[in-house]
Amino acid sequence: MAIEYREWREGDDLALLEIWGGPETVQAGQFRGTLAPSGNAPWRRCIVAEDVVDGVPIPVAAAVVHEASLHPERLWAYIEVARDHRRAGVGSTLLTMLRHEAARAPSAVSKLRCKVEPGTPGAAFAEAAGMAPIQRSRLVVVDPAPLKLPVFGDGSESAATDQVEDLATGSVELSDVVGRYYTAVHHWDSPGDLSVAMVQRLFLDDLSGAHGAIVLRAPKASAFGHGIAASRKGRLEGFAISYAEGAPAAGTDSAGGVAVPSEVFLGHEPKLGAEEARAAVRDLLALIAYQHPVMLELDDAMTALRAVVEPLLENGKARVQGSETLVVADPA
Repeated sequence: MAIEYREWREGDDLALLEIWGGPETVQAGQFRGTLAPSGNAPWRRCIVAEDVVDGVPIPVAAAVVHEASLHPERLWAYIEVARDHRRAGVGSTLLTMLRHEAARAPSAVSKLRCKVEPGTPGAAFAEAAGMAPIQRSRLVVVDPAPLKLPVFGDGSESAATDQVEDLATGSVELSDVVGRYYTAVHHWDSPGDLSVAMVQRLFLDDLSGAHGAIVLRAPKASAFGHGIAASRKGRLEGFAISYAEGAPAAGTDSAGGVAVPSEVFLGHEPKLGAEEARAAVRDLLALIAYQHPVMLELDDAMTALRAVVEPLLENGKARVQGSETLVVADPA
């Protein structure tokens, strides 16, 4: 085996796909899309390893490191080596080369991170390279009617209407809470400064796939003090943004079909106390999953959501879909 290393060239993606075959994990499928020519806008370095057989160079591995506008405190890195070329030092050499490139990143950020699936060769390689998990993420499907429906105020329809509201995804109020919540639950890997425009682009506009939002408010408050009728909307305490409509699965009818879970981003006002945050998340989940299943991304850092969802996992009213994802990173 005579391995040579060079920069990524056009056509390498097709050559490598022939050698690699289908991605071994969801993360591999995602990161393959980042393999592209090196450049500076945004900054990226991509390296290919070739095995020279009978004088003919054949791409067998590739590695990429790049900056990210979201979560800028670390660089994303990815390495993939053909199965029959593993445990031969190719991956380690590529990692050393990536670290050399990372040391010259214009942002002066050089620490690496990646996503892996527990128990896979990628996870073992990352551990051997000194990377350790900084977060665990799961996709959880919550079955219909997992929780008792909440009662708002005096139980009347008007009380419920005061607290539960369909809110336009273009709402600045919603964007503000979503941005602060995302920042709060990503304290382990700061997203940087999130402007309202960036929050809109990432989570709330048409290109993000968002098509609706339900919010939970505190009871109405008086604008003029105690004893005066409450008229001002209560503060926004929780939100649920939907990205896909639930529908009968293909090959089934509407009466007996299995519903496709709606993808939902569920969160709360980060200034709430622990008990209030759990209550807001619980009430919203009870409402949005009352008739149709929903799918949530559950990070370990989402403490309020975990407190509500993990008991549902234990009693069979929710299930993990697919494998866990670990974000692994160089030591701080």
